[in-house]
Amino acid sequence: MNRRSFLAGLIPVPLIRPTLARASEPAAVAWPSFRDVTAESKIAFHCDGSPTSQKYLIETMPGGVAMLDYDGDGRLDLFFVNGARLGDPQPVDQPPDKSDPRYWNRLYHNNGDGTFTDVTGQAGLRGHSYGMGVAVGDYDNDGHTDIYVTNYGQNILYHNNGDGTFTDVTKKAGVAGGGWSSSACFVDFDRDGWLDLVVTRYLDWNIAQNPWCGPHESSGRAYCHPNQFRQMTHLAYRNNRDGTFTDVSKESGIGSAPGYGLGIAFNDYDRDGWPDIVIANDNRAEQLFHNLGKGRFEEVGLKQGVAYDEDGRSFSGMGVDFADYDNDGWPDIFIGSLGNEKYAVFHNEKGVFEYATGTTGVGRISILHSGWGLHFADFDNDGWKDLCVAQGHVMDNIERTMPALRYKEPLLMMKNERGSFNDVSSLSGPAFRVPLAARGVAFGDLNNDGFVDMAINVLNGPAIILRNGGNQNHWLTINTIGTVSNRDGIGTQMRLVSESGLEQYALVTTAGSYQSSSDKRVHFGLGRETRIKLLELTWPSGIVQKLENLTADQILNVSEPKGTGL
Repeated sequence: MNRRSFLAGLIPVPLIRPTLARASEPAAVAWPSFRDVTAESKIAFHCDGSPTSQKYLIETMPGGVAMLDYDGDGRLDLFFVNGARLGDPQPVDQPPDKSDPRYWNRLYHNNGDGTFTDVTGQAGLRGHSYGMGVAVGDYDNDGHTDIYVTNYGQNILYHNNGDGTFTDVTKKAGVAGGGWSSSACFVDFDRDGWLDLVVTRYLDWNIAQNPWCGPHESSGRAYCHPNQFRQMTHLAYRNNRDGTFTDVSKESGIGSAPGYGLGIAFNDYDRDGWPDIVIANDNRAEQLFHNLGKGRFEEVGLKQGVAYDEDGRSFSGMGVDFADYDNDGWPDIFIGSLGNEKYAVFHNEKGVFEYATGTTGVGRISILHSGWGLHFADFDNDGWKDLCVAQGHVMDNIERTMPALRYKEPLLMMKNERGSFNDVSSLSGPAFRVPLAARGVAFGDLNNDGFVDMAINVLNGPAIILRNGGNQNHWLTINTIGTVSNRDGIGTQMRLVSESGLEQYALVTTAGSYQSSSDKRVHFGLGRETRIKLLELTWPSGIVQKLENLTADQILNVSEPKGTGL
């Protein structure tokens, strides 16, 4: 690999609220509070799973949400995935009905003043089938973010036309999939400069195959456990660089290891320069696909220590993230699960993972919780990535069989105290006391003020937008623009060194959480520091770029310098 170092031109992006502290102020900084701004934002989305007495398993699983800048104005827009109408019972020869506007997926344009406008109709994004998740990325390198929607049924690839409209190009692109898809991610897994696509599939279920589940008929029907159904293979599509993809599920090795796939994320766990993929599986071994180069993978979850918990047991993996929480330069893995299982923290010990749920404090915090959308993010800008989890059990009658658990749960916020976590939900605002049946969550800076916000898709309830109230800590946000690498710069590794010498590591990605896509821009908290000694970017092409003596509290567009990569 040939690597070169360059200085690129940096383009500051105007901020909406640059009211920040000076370095001379006291070091003690309050934990930020989050405010529910859904009503004032004019977001009126309601995720409708269409619950029936038949207890169709798909009713429990929607839906995802994405933060993306679809029109290139520098502000994050929002896309929500919805279910579809199910009959009670649903005719086995008919697909779920999405024709009623209450079941449409929805795109909301960010107006820049705290409000959003529903532009679904003119954008052409109503959707079809029973919706699950969403992935975003610029698959054709034209500078416009495209959208991929996963469904029970055929998936949809929307090409962004660059004029506020999208075109369904699924058939031409060859990425319809089939069966029950859950999460997806865009990643250049062969590092040829074009984003490929990986899709998790949940299980082999359909409307006609919906057995009665529950202790006995007198106690009512319940949703079936996944072990009643066969596992499904995941899908991998290689970008052909001409607007089409080739299904390489089998030859890549991704399709050789079936599972009950839900969440997906990627990072380079062994730091060999190739993106590896983690898949959260429900009630089966968690999967880690090691990238062998040139688009070939080997499943190494058991070998590398991420398949099971510390007792060798499988758990109900749902949401997932793959990032370095302790600033040691090696990306770690976090996976949500169901109540009585504890959320899983796998600490990366130079390429081998150690189950660290107990030692990080996450075990005692999460034992009675069930986690879906989640993310490592520095919510208080102190230089350490915190953890937020959207919660709620999958079974709507769980209190009857397990009285200590709840179907609806409040959000969970855990502050990172230099590698261990404390529950600070009570400090995070009234929104963290509201029970929800939360599912997908996207994370990003919706108002460009330097603090990470969130958008939550709530099953059979209204969506929630939470604005981070911030504090006096400083920050830096990087928006990558690839030239040799893919246009989004997805897969770019970053290392930041502050003036005090604290190092942080991050990856450009939209993947992670549960069936959702977050802001691709990389966000760093800086605490009380106002300058950055070094920011080093290693692009997927292999080009290394070093930026020195940067000023805090700004968003920088960083273009990849032209040069020789792989």
